[in-house]
Amino acid sequence: MGTSKDIPKQITTDAKIVVKDINRIFHLKKSKTEPARDFIALQDINLEVKKGEFLVLVGPSGCGKSTLLDILAGLAHPTSGVVYIDGKRVTGPALDRGIVLQGYALFPWRTVRQNVEFGLEIKKVPKGERKGISDHFIKLVGLDGFADRFPHELSGGMKQRVAIARALAYDPEVLLMDEPFAAVDAQTRESLQDELLRIWEETRKTIIFVTHSIEEAAFLGDRVAVLTANPGTLREIVKIDLPRPRHNSDIRSSAQFGWIRHKIWELLQNSPHEPKVHPQSLPVADAISPTAAL
Repeated sequence: MGTSKDIPKQITTDAKIVVKDINRIFHLKKSKTEPARDFIALQDINLEVKKGEFLVLVGPSGCGKSTLLDILAGLAHPTSGVVYIDGKRVTGPALDRGIVLQGYALFPWRTVRQNVEFGLEIKKVPKGERKGISDHFIKLVGLDGFADRFPHELSGGMKQRVAIARALAYDPEVLLMDEPFAAVDAQTRESLQDELLRIWEETRKTIIFVTHSIEEAAFLGDRVAVLTANPGTLREIVKIDLPRPRHNSDIRSSAQFGWIRHKIWELLQNSPHEPKVHPQSLPVADAISPTAAL
């Protein structure tokens, strides 16, 4: 990380997260059918997220949403540009960020409680304290009574609840969520959306949430950042002026929700779709598989 001296003076002081001039370019190796070329995943991304805000990222497949989340998490480095959290430059993974993925990523040999306590073990929290913390978050995600179950004994929705509890248990400042509900059925998905909003309203974590679903974006977010197709650029940020707390049945049937959903849909429909070669002035990243940019 760095020090607060790293942050430019022109950045607003109330921003929890600052994404400044982010570009990510992948150098695709030559194949039998195609010459070597450079693939732009992200281009000139500038974004500020306030403390406690729920920001949703949407965009066409392959626009770099997950790549941007990886950069925020410190799991990947931009070709150029910087990310700051609380004025400190992000240079790698850290415990101030929790990550929830689509594939749960639970340890199959660990119980629900042991999975939830994993981050606490890394932080070297004493065993006696870990139980009290894990009890709290297991109850928070609605899995009271399942602490001693193993992942194979749980439904998909329950596994995702465990993943959320694990990410929250070590008290990160920011929660990064990459299509966490994409693998579950529609009814479970709506239930998990309600659950996530309830948890967010209680904890007020800063959340950045990636999704392909326009409805999910409009329902969850304070703002929705719409990305274009390759190269992934920030097309527009839509403010979601829907009252909170939100309930699925009330919000989704409202005219205001329909207008917001249509606004996001229009932005996505009018998004350019042709991949472009990056400007020669930008540095080229290390060679990497093209699928990593998607």
